[in-house]
Amino acid sequence: MARPFDSFIVLAEMRTGSNFLEENLNLLPGLTCWGEAFNPHFVGHAGRSELAGVSLDDRERDPGKLLSALAEQTDGLPGFRFFHDHDPRVLETCLADPRCAKVVLTRNPLESYVSLQIARQTNQWRLGDAKDARRASVAFDSAGFASHLAQLQAFQRMLLHRLQSSGQTAFYLDYEDVGALDVINGLAAWLGLDGRLDALSERTKVQNPAPLRDKVTNYDEMVAELGGIDHFGLGRTPNFEPRRGPAVPSYVFGATAPLVYMPVKGGPEDSVTRWLAELDDVAPETLETGLNQKGLRRWKRTHPGHRSFTVLRHPADRAHAVFCRHILVPGPDCFDDLRAILRARYTLPIPEGAPGRGYDADAHRAAFLSFLHFLRGNLGGQTSLRVDPAWATQATTLQGMNQFVLPDRVFREDELPEELPRLATQLGAKAKAYVPDAPEVPHSLDAIWCDEVDRAVRDTYQRDFMIFGFGDRA
Repeated sequence: MARPFDSFIVLAEMRTGSNFLEENLNLLPGLTCWGEAFNPHFVGHAGRSELAGVSLDDRERDPGKLLSALAEQTDGLPGFRFFHDHDPRVLETCLADPRCAKVVLTRNPLESYVSLQIARQTNQWRLGDAKDARRASVAFDSAGFASHLAQLQAFQRMLLHRLQSSGQTAFYLDYEDVGALDVINGLAAWLGLDGRLDALSERTKVQNPAPLRDKVTNYDEMVAELGGIDHFGLGRTPNFEPRRGPAVPSYVFGATAPLVYMPVKGGPEDSVTRWLAELDDVAPETLETGLNQKGLRRWKRTHPGHRSFTVLRHPADRAHAVFCRHILVPGPDCFDDLRAILRARYTLPIPEGAPGRGYDADAHRAAFLSFLHFLRGNLGGQTSLRVDPAWATQATTLQGMNQFVLPDRVFREDELPEELPRLATQLGAKAKAYVPDAPEVPHSLDAIWCDEVDRAVRDTYQRDFMIFGFGDRA
């Protein structure tokens, strides 16, 4: 039967037991683990500048050359250990290849952090015999540990997402698992190897077997500091909202001014586009838009000194504007399909046609609150209806832009009268005053504002409030 994999990568970190795992893997017939083949400071193991006939310089120029050499010079499965700060080009190649087995090795981050500090202090990174052990204790640094933990968690979240999104799985090992013979043999079976081990390697010994109290000089202080860490992510805002792309075709380009507006839907698009057109005394509809990513690159090359910007709107004003423009009032901008479904299935209390005299401020408040209730479920992945860009969180929209290009400036809507003329002046254009739109609505947000509406908006857009720090409405 054909083997399930052609190669493997051990995704680990310093002080997680990866050296000991490599030693045991290399005892198995039909497999070779080539160490930290893509460590930026050496090739394979500390002090080496060549591996499998490929020099460090050659590897830096073309990491694929070393990957090929490892495959050619391995009788069976070639593999290597990879840490988060190794060559990202290789990680991208391996994660995209389902024929490359992913072995993920982790350790209690506090243990690995303390072990790392001791190793740095003693300069002992591997222990072959207890008689050579160098003992030391270290002071716990809460800021250093927080950085260490954030780094590990970010790397692990990225790995998990990449594996899930590509339909792959990994073989997960904990630090203690590396010393379990049956687990190592289980890994061999998963890799498709026929051989098994009768015993584990005895070359490498545990360097710091003492409990943390004996290794940390300020142990009690450490315990107190750790009490402030949210180990289970209880304060995290879950995000089930669909990810978005950069939406380049929606960008609007100045007629001659080297300026591009990257709109967030639901924001002041019409008034900002009109201001951009007035910089060059042209009609808004004549401004270039609809470019793809290739077209945007070409525009940037032909407009040296260009600037790009986007605008954030307070979540309450944005939600109300979207509700009035796309849901409440039938017309050319109304989402007729969604309007009908919201009325029928979600009992949104709005008239069948345009609001009339009987639609007073109380009715408008009730309708808007019902719409916010729908939005909260919609953004949380609890409805079958699309999350339209008009009401998607602004955080997700900006993250989508980040996939291709970041705006140079991110303005708040209330800053535009001051900031847009200043931006024009910086580009050498004649400063034009920014005039916000005053769309006709049955009732203003001010007329229906109350604590209940405030809470509903914050519950619906808690991610935008948290990320961008929006406060009370002006």
